[in-house]
Formats: sequence, C-alpha cells, structure tokens
Amino acid sequence: MKRLLNRICGEYTLPQQCKEKGIYPYYTPISSEQSTVVKIEGKDVLMFGSNSYLGLSNDTRLKEAAKNAIDKYGSSCSGSRFLNGTLDIHVDLEQRLAEFVGKEEVVTYSTGMQVNLGVVSALGFRGGYILLDAQDHASIIDGSRLGFAKVLKFKHNDVEDLERKLKLCEPDSCKLIVVDGIYSMEGDIAPLPQICDLCDQYNASVMVDDAHSLGVLGRNGRGTADHFGLTDRVDLIMGTFSKSFGSLGGFIAGDHEILNYLKHNSRALIFSASMTPAAVASAGKALEIMQTEPERFEHLWELTRYAQKSFKDAGFDTGRTESPIIPLFVRDTEKAMAIVSLALAEGVFVTPVIAPAVARGDELIRFALMATHTKEQVDFAVEKLTKVFKSLEIL
Repeated sequence: MKRLLNRICGEYTLPQQCKEKGIYPYYTPISSEQSTVVKIEGKDVLMFGSNSYLGLSNDTRLKEAAKNAIDKYGSSCSGSRFLNGTLDIHVDLEQRLAEFVGKEEVVTYSTGMQVNLGVVSALGFRGGYILLDAQDHASIIDGSRLGFAKVLKFKHNDVEDLERKLKLCEPDSCKLIVVDGIYSMEGDIAPLPQICDLCDQYNASVMVDDAHSLGVLGRNGRGTADHFGLTDRVDLIMGTFSKSFGSLGGFIAGDHEILNYLKHNSRALIFSASMTPAAVASAGKALEIMQTEPERFEHLWELTRYAQKSFKDAGFDTGRTESPIIPLFVRDTEKAMAIVSLALAEGVFVTPVIAPAVARGDELIRFALMATHTKEQVDFAVEKLTKVFKSLEIL
C-alpha cells in the first residue's frame, strides 16, 4: 500500500502530461562538453541555452588547472571551510577575487545557491527587514524565508515602489535590499544608482547578486557595481562560478565586519563541504583569463547587439533586455514548451521559462549567448527559431 506521501506526490502529473504530448523540455542528456555545439542523441546541436557567457566551460586551460589540482589535493576536501576544508588555493582565490571586485574580503561557498541561502538568511536579523525585487532569483527568496527579518517585496526595477516599502520600515532597523545585477530570465539590469541613493537616504544596505553579471558587465567583467562606478556604495557583491567562470561554486564579497560575521554564522557555509580542489583551480584560471583577454568581452557584446537586432528585425518580442540574455516572449506555457522540442529538431537548443520563474502570461524562450559563438551561428538560430515561432502562429 502506498503511503500518504506517495499519494500526494503522485497527484502531480504535469510532467507526464507533457511527455504524452511530446513537449517535455527538461533533463535532456548531453553527451559532450558545454560548447557552442553539443551532442544530443548523436546529433550536433547549436547551444543557446548555456550560462557560459565567456565560453570557458570547455577551455583547455581550465581543464588542465582542474586536473593538476586533483593530482595535488585529491578529489574532495571532505569537510567544511569552517573545519578541515580550507586549502591554500581557497585563500588565494578569495584574495584575488576581493581585489578583482574591489572589496575588502571574499569568502567562497560550494555553490551560488548556497551563497544566497547562507548570506540572506544570516543577515535577516530579528526586527530587521529584507527588501526583495519581485523578480529576484529563487535562491534569494528562499534565503529570506530562512531568516528572522520581515520580508518586503517591491515591483521589479521600480525604485518608487522600493521607496514606498522603505518608508514602511522602522527607521532604526537593519534594512538589506537584495537585487539581481542582470535578471536571469529577461536580461534587464537593476537600476543600481537609484537604489544606492535610497540606501543613503534610508540608512539601508544593498546586496547585488552578480551571478549573471560577472564576466558580462563592468571592466573585464567585474560586475554591476563596477559597470555603474558604484563599487564603494554597494555593501555586498555575490558571484557564482558556474556561469562565466566555467566552474562550480560561489562567493560573497564585502567589508571585513560583515564577512567576519558570515564566516562564523552562515549555516550554508559552516555546514556544507567546501568547493572541490578542481572547482577552485578552474575558477582561478578563469579569473586569470578574464583579466588578460578583454577581446572575449568585446566579442560577446558585439554578438549581443547583433543578435538583439536580428531578433527584433524578425519580429520577435525581446522585452527590456540589456544583456546577452535575450528573452523571446511566447506568453503561452504549452507553446513555450513545444518550441524547445521543435527547435531541437531544427538543430537549436534553447530553454523555456514558465511560471513561477516568470509571471503567468510572460512565458518566454531564453536565448543566451557565449563569447565563443559566431554571427553565422546566430543567423542559423534566428532563421530556425523564426520558422518554429511562425509554425505556432506566434510571429
């Protein structure tokens, strides 16, 4: 006899329904490295669904650094940073990152998700406030739920609504505003100058999730604060290594006082195994490449402008994007899922974004660029996606 838990979970049948219709878009096995072309079921497919914005995930220099680290340190640290899991390469990477993003200190976590869970929850003090953009990443939302602060949400990129929420806070309370630098689904950028002005006015602090901004915005990819020239006015900068850095892990950067508190109170740091030696070494090599190869950024932004214009000229609704993340609005859940299968058959890998990742009615296809793509590959993708969208009467 099935227990109640099984019966409750068994009532969730949406994946099965999608599979029956032939439009299930998730967990597609890839049998090659993450590059501009990947292998799926023996077929070469153009990859436009990756977060490897600088195209470093398959860089031979990162792979060699990872191999060398395994040879020296082994495959795992077998413990948390708090105890036995701190290697000299962790410390070296943190020092280099602090200098790169312009902050006093950095501490690394095992994933980007763990950073947001651990930082936002630890700084959600009782009697304080966490103020979130309505489109903040799920990890930020979950982190806010784990703390003791009162959580207030403001309308996406709406500084007037943010100020209304700040006016609801007790003047002498601790207030932390958390925003994405680049929003991961629609590709727009947080209005950081206005947010910093509000922080000054209402004695609040701001944390910027630069998961999708590092390697994309700022000098040599230093992120959103650097892009706006506001590094000194941003309190915390979060980053992940699973995107532009071509590795796995994450970090938080800030002043010594805050980092000291987090290193001894952030549960996601203290009670998680530390980044593996291979991940640390490959992230460190990526940082070196970011600082010495500015042509990667130049090509990425040249491609971004080219792709945005190509999609708009073809009649696509690309929303408010300002980045290499280009949303192609569908505004229908079933059609968004169907597009993935149809595009894959045409040789293009893209990903669907549906509720709750976006609001209902804002369903889209997420088209993401890498610095290693070519204009010819973009042209091919635009042609095939135009064909697919027209076949579903979206264009």
